[in-house]
Amino acid sequence: MNATQMRAALFDRYGPPDVLYVGTVPKPVPGPGEVLVRVHATSVNGGELHGRAGKVRPVTGLMQRGFPKRMGLDFTGEVVALGPDPAVPGPRVGERVWGVLNRTFGSVAEYLAVRPRNLSLAPADLDLVEAAALPVGTTAITALRDKARLRPGERLLVRGGSGGVGVVAVQLGRALGAHVTALAGARNLDLVRDLGAHEAYDYATTRPADLPRFDVVLDTVGTEHAAYRRLLTPSGRMVAIAFDVNRAAASLSYVAASTVHGRRRVRFFSGRPTHRLLADLTRYVETGAIRPVVDTVFPLGDIAKAHRALEAGGVRGKIIVRVA
Repeated sequence: MNATQMRAALFDRYGPPDVLYVGTVPKPVPGPGEVLVRVHATSVNGGELHGRAGKVRPVTGLMQRGFPKRMGLDFTGEVVALGPDPAVPGPRVGERVWGVLNRTFGSVAEYLAVRPRNLSLAPADLDLVEAAALPVGTTAITALRDKARLRPGERLLVRGGSGGVGVVAVQLGRALGAHVTALAGARNLDLVRDLGAHEAYDYATTRPADLPRFDVVLDTVGTEHAAYRRLLTPSGRMVAIAFDVNRAAASLSYVAASTVHGRRRVRFFSGRPTHRLLADLTRYVETGAIRPVVDTVFPLGDIAKAHRALEAGGVRGKIIVRVA
């Protein structure tokens, strides 16, 4: 492999994790206003599983047309070069950064050309492999702080409390002064309590009817929106960051209708964090409010195993792919 090429995770057809492989692609050259990042690590996100399997083709088709397709949204790494417009504000060569790509996949690769608005400086004392568990945490910040406007003393339910977004949401909810309840798998209840949940319940044995009322519900799972919406207080807010891919039309239609009708509205969004939001995440980490939770670290060559591990379920925090 010469200096103009790099390794990246690819797939040539939709299917199970085994369609993934590590191939060679052109190494990006940073354009005006871009920086070149040598990637240290990335994580596996639930949306990538659906994209790889072809379950959300209209969305992934817009994000990336044709095969081979790439994998990965978030990343940590080090800036190694600047584009031809050095006057653009941004990180300097040698600085450690983290970020999320905007409307495209491709972070499971050795290098990325990125605009400064899609990254920020990473926390100073955090290992970059561990740090790769956290860029997705910007979704929790947007959901709880900006969309739901969670206030001290309010009751918060985090559905999927031990997942990649959930573990950050539990910590952030506690930091914002809320009374936090988390739903998670039985073996992960101690984890979410350790992260700050006042109460934790096994999702397999706890039905919505078993739970009290909440001021804010954060749903990271995507099913049974109506049942969990009924748990809201009269002024309650529900934020959904996932939909049921097996009933996509019905699920999205319900969310769309509930954003308009009734007091207990559902807010749905697909996060694309900005520099400012990533910088906010860095500050939360540096003040100790949020810490990473890493389940397993796989090398780049085991990208298929990493996807298989997330599909198996029961993950505590994030599955990480070490690239560098």
